[in-house]
Amino acid sequence: MPDPTLSRMTVVTQRAPQPPPVTALSRDDARRMALRAQGLLGAPDRRAGVRGVLRHLGAVQLDTISVLARSHELVPYARLGPVGRPAVEAAYWGTAPSDAPAPRPHSFEYWSHAACILPIEEWPHFAFRRRARRAKGHRWHIMEDSDRSCAAVLDRLAADGPLTTSELGGGRNGGEWWDWSETKIAVEWLLDTGQVVCTERRAWKRVYDLAERAVPEALLHDDLDDTECLRRLVAQAGAAMGVATRADLADYHRLKAEQVDAVVADSGLVPVEVEGWGKPAWADPAALAAPPRGRHRTTLLSPFDSLIWDRPRTERIFGFTHRLEAYVPRPQRIHGYFAMPLLAGGRLMGRVDPAREGTTLVARQVSMQGPKAVAPMARALREAADWVGCDSVRVDRCDDGKLAAALRSELTHMSE
Repeated sequence: MPDPTLSRMTVVTQRAPQPPPVTALSRDDARRMALRAQGLLGAPDRRAGVRGVLRHLGAVQLDTISVLARSHELVPYARLGPVGRPAVEAAYWGTAPSDAPAPRPHSFEYWSHAACILPIEEWPHFAFRRRARRAKGHRWHIMEDSDRSCAAVLDRLAADGPLTTSELGGGRNGGEWWDWSETKIAVEWLLDTGQVVCTERRAWKRVYDLAERAVPEALLHDDLDDTECLRRLVAQAGAAMGVATRADLADYHRLKAEQVDAVVADSGLVPVEVEGWGKPAWADPAALAAPPRGRHRTTLLSPFDSLIWDRPRTERIFGFTHRLEAYVPRPQRIHGYFAMPLLAGGRLMGRVDPAREGTTLVARQVSMQGPKAVAPMARALREAADWVGCDSVRVDRCDDGKLAAALRSELTHMSE
C-alpha cells in the first residue's frame, strides 16, 4: 500500500547555478571601448596630465629609438597634445612637492610589457616577478663573485646616493649588451630582484637607488602573494584596454596564459562576446557602463604605444597590420624605419616614417588609406612638427602619387 505521506510531499529539483548572461558587443563597440580606455576618445584629462596618463595606462614602454622623440614621450603626446617635452620627463621622474610629508618618486622602471615606466603605486604588485627572478638565482649573465659584487654596489649606493652604471664604475667590457662588466651585471640583478630600483633616466642611462630609500615605506613590501599580484595586474590591464581576450590580458604585462586563467574570474572583469573575435573576452565594467563617446584624437602613434603594441590585437580591432621595421634590413622595409600609424576618426588610416633635418620634419615615406586620410595626415604632421620645434614639413615619398600631391597641397595651405 502506498505511503500516504509520499503523496503530500513536494519534490524539489535543485538546479545548477546559471552563469551570468554574456554581453554581446559589435566590432565598433569594442573598437570605441578600446580607444576610450586608452585615453584616445573623449576629452583628455589635462589636469591629471602626464602622470594621469601613466596611472591610467599602468605601463608606458621605453625604447632606445628616438626619431621625433622617444616612445615614452610620444605616448602622452598622443593623448594630451603638444605637452612640453621637458614637462613630460619631469612628470615621469620628478618627485612630490616639497610641502609633501616625504618627497617620493611618482614612477619606477621595471619589466612589464617590456622595460616600462610604471606608477610607483604598482610596486607591490610586481612582487610575483621579483620572487620569480630570485628563485631563478641568476640572470643570463653569470657573475664570478656575485655576493661580493652585489654587496659593493649596495654599499656604494648607500654611501653616495643614486648613481648610473658608469658612476658605479661599471658598464660594458666591449660594446655589446652581452659583454657587461661585473658591476653592471650585479646592479641589474639587484634591480630584477627588488633591492635596487630605477627611478630616473638621465641622458638615457638608468639611475639606480636603494629600494628602501626610493620606494615609499607603505609600498616597500612583497607581502602580496602571487595570486593577488596577478589579479591586480589582470584587472588593471582590462581597465586599460576596455575589452580584451585572454591573450590580450596576458600580453599587456607579459603574463602567462595560465596565470590569467587562474585569476580572471575574480578580477572584476565581465565576460563578453565580441562580433568576429571568435574567442572569449572580458570587459571592464566601467567601460560597459559608460558608452564611449566624444571627440576622436587625430595623432601619430609610436609603434610602442599600448594601443597598438600587440600586433594581433591591432589587426583584430582596427583591421590594420603593422610591423616595426627598424630591425629589418633596409632593402626589405616596406613602410620605413620607424613608421608611425595615423589615428584619425577612431581608425588607423595610414602611416608615416618621419625624420628631422634641422627645423624641417621630413615624411620620408607615407601611405594613406584613401583621400579621406589626407587632411588628418596633414594635421598630424603639422602638429608633430610644431611639438618638436620644426617650422616646416616636407613629404619625400608616398605610395600613391595623387594622394601625395593632395597631401603636399594641404600642408602648403596650412602654412599660409
